[in-house]
Amino acid sequence: MKPITYARASSVPEAIRMAGKTAGAKYLGGGTNLIDLMREAVERPEALVDVTALATDIEATRAGGLFVGAAAKNTALAGNRIVRERYPLLARAILGGGSAQIRNMATVGGNILQRTRCTYFYDDAAHCNKRAPGTGCDAIDGFNRMHAVLGGSPACVATHPSDMCVALVALDAVVHTDGPDGTRSIPLVDLHRLPGARPDVETELRPCELITGVELPPLPFATRSTYRKVRDRASYAFALVSVAAAIDVADGAVGDVRLALGGVAPKPWRAWKAEEALRGQPATEASFRAAADAELAGATALRDNGFKIELARRTVAAVLAELAGEQA
Repeated sequence: MKPITYARASSVPEAIRMAGKTAGAKYLGGGTNLIDLMREAVERPEALVDVTALATDIEATRAGGLFVGAAAKNTALAGNRIVRERYPLLARAILGGGSAQIRNMATVGGNILQRTRCTYFYDDAAHCNKRAPGTGCDAIDGFNRMHAVLGGSPACVATHPSDMCVALVALDAVVHTDGPDGTRSIPLVDLHRLPGARPDVETELRPCELITGVELPPLPFATRSTYRKVRDRASYAFALVSVAAAIDVADGAVGDVRLALGGVAPKPWRAWKAEEALRGQPATEASFRAAADAELAGATALRDNGFKIELARRTVAAVLAELAGEQA
């Protein structure tokens, strides 16, 4: 049995200091992902620094947005009045993920940093560059129905599992961090890395850097927004395809739009090409399908997951049509 130390931090500086004492230390939030990975021997930290007592507040900002402490529970965020009124797509995304028991434990910071649920990643008998760099990727020629059609590489085609992050990316969320080098603000869309040749390096975080909170800027038209998750069963299943969307329609045309996809890429996927194709266009099904086509033009199917491309195309069009119809 590998020895491990545990310490509970009472402040952010203390947490950073504790983590810096041991190489390979991990911050522990709700533990809904990290503890699973430790049980499977995928993660083998020598020290755990408990940060669940830090930064749990959810507060409106002076600018009209929202600041969410990294240790806030997913249940608290989904049930927050401001979230439900101003950012309903975020509440729906959180409620679409995991079970009630998991949401009661999981923290916002931990949700952002959760690792892929690729079965090859969890199987220590399989070749996985994300778990063991340089060993290969069995998913590429294996059973890859759940894997990426956008943003993958010859080294990794695993998908990012978070529902919450898809909504946050669509909302232009900014992640606030603190660490040995001081504080930083990182757009969430830039936090997660595509695999390239180093799928084991998943984020832009530096050693011992701790997520302290997430900030949502004001986005007035996000009051008309939604999150749709397509999955194999009605609950406790990861997305085959998910869509987070907010759209502003005036006089039958798209004034502005936010769109992100889940279940299709190694990171929460901001649909920049689709957004660009939509602005100023008629709010019609034809426009919505053309925008989806623009985003998915670079999609690459593996043996078992080609259906995701058409599924994503139809889901994007359906979600946008639903939101445009509400504003007509």
